[in-house]
Formats: sequence, C-alpha cells, structure tokens
Amino acid sequence: MPRSPAPSKAAGTQASPHFVLTAITNDPGLAARADAAGVDRVGIDIERLNKSARQGHLAHARLSNHRLADLADLAPVVRRAALFARLNPLHGESADEVATALAGHASVLMLPFFTRAAEVESFVRLIDGRARVVLLLETAAALVRLHDILAVAGVDEVMVGLNDLHLSTGVGNPFELIASDLMTLVSEQVRARGLAFGFGGVARAGDDTLPVPADLVLAQHARLRSSAAWLSRSFFAALPERADLGSEIGRLRRRLAYWFAQPEAALERERDRLRRLLSEPAGR
Repeated sequence: MPRSPAPSKAAGTQASPHFVLTAITNDPGLAARADAAGVDRVGIDIERLNKSARQGHLAHARLSNHRLADLADLAPVVRRAALFARLNPLHGESADEVATALAGHASVLMLPFFTRAAEVESFVRLIDGRARVVLLLETAAALVRLHDILAVAGVDEVMVGLNDLHLSTGVGNPFELIASDLMTLVSEQVRARGLAFGFGGVARAGDDTLPVPADLVLAQHARLRSSAAWLSRSFFAALPERADLGSEIGRLRRRLAYWFAQPEAALERERDRLRRLLSEPAGR
C-alpha cells in the first residue's frame, strides 16, 4: 500500500459515517467469526430468479446456492450483527419469502433487480415495518425512475449493484460506474432523501493483487459518501482459515477512516487515477 500522506487541515468536509460491512455466507463457522470480528450484518443471498441468465457469463458473478432455511443455522451464532437476507426480485412467492425470512430472525431484507416504484411499494408493504428495507439499485429503468422510487415511504437504504447495473447500462466494466458522474448523482439524490447509500464490495485493505487495487475502491467510497458495502469474496479468499478476521476488519475500517478524512481534491485525484486505470486496454 502506498504510504499515506498526512491529512490536510481542509480534510473531512463531513464526519466519517459508521461504515456498515456485510458478510454473505451460509457457513455458521464463518458467520460466527465475522460476527465476533465486528462485521455489522451477516446473512444469506437467495437471489436466483433469472440471475444465471443475466450474469452466468460473468467470471465475478455471485450465483448463490443459499436457502432461507440456512437462517436457522446462522441465527444461533450471530449474536451481535444483524441477520441479513437478500431475497429474489418481486414475484409471486415474495410474500412467502419475506414471511420465512422474518420467521428466521432476519432483521435486514434486500430487494434486488426492481424497475419501478410500484415494486418497491409492494416490498415495503410485505415487510410492514418488521425489518430494515434495503434496495439494490441495479437496472437502468430504476435509474430513470429514481425520483419516484426514492419517494416511497418505508425505504431505509439504497445500495448500487454493480454487476447487473453495468450490464443494464451497457458499459464494459463495473468500475466504470463507480468513476462516473452518474454514481455521484445517485449518491447525492439518495442522501438528500435522508437514506443511507452504499455500493459494491470491498476487499482487504492493501490488496494490490486485484485488477483494481483495494485502496482505490475505498477512496471512491469516501468520495461518494458511501456508508455500506459487502465484504467481497476476494476478502475471504485471500485469508488463511485461522487468520485473525478481527484484525483485518480493523485494518479495513482504519483505511476507510483515512480516506474519509481526506479533502475533496485528493478524492477527486483518486477518481482520476481510477479512470486512467480503466482506460488502459486491460481495464476495459
């Protein structure tokens, strides 16, 4: 990792938010480790409806075999974190999915791949105040209708799903979205409604082995005033089985705090660096 310059006196135009980290797993052992390490949310991803057809060709797609029944194995070992479930897009069985997730003690439920406000309204009604409502914004149609979607009462957070959204918008690389003015606009609109905003995943602090270095992505979370992300699969894949997960989470939070303390000009320079990286042939 490059040596960090001393923060400028002009840094930190806003206080650094508590950054919500979510671990997606149906493994009770890993769930317990993540919970003890200070991860904020631990849970499952059951989204499979049409997802393979959309993302099956992507090497980095997250195609899960999780089941709502897995919550019964996680609930006893997740003692501090909130239990989480990413459900399917709204469909005929959504009421049963929501009811089962709530019965399994999930307190944060996510709706993926919606296109209009009416779907969000239906999801909010199904939850009926019994869990935190998180929207995963990942279609071009939802972007066009963002004003109406954000006006739906009962939504708590909006995350941007980079895989589906980069396919839906036709750009070649999910990281192009992060560096775009479009993402800045989405962040501003979401936060103007008083909702939490987040996107994508984060890798281990200092991991420069990835196509886009981890630190460069963390800087974009600060620039966009994001306050939530998944822990990426690469975060866990690079860790030995008995590694101190708490230390890694601590390192990640300290690096996020560093970037949130930087002045706007420094964060814009990091976006320019990301854009240059993506303009190279290997990054397209």
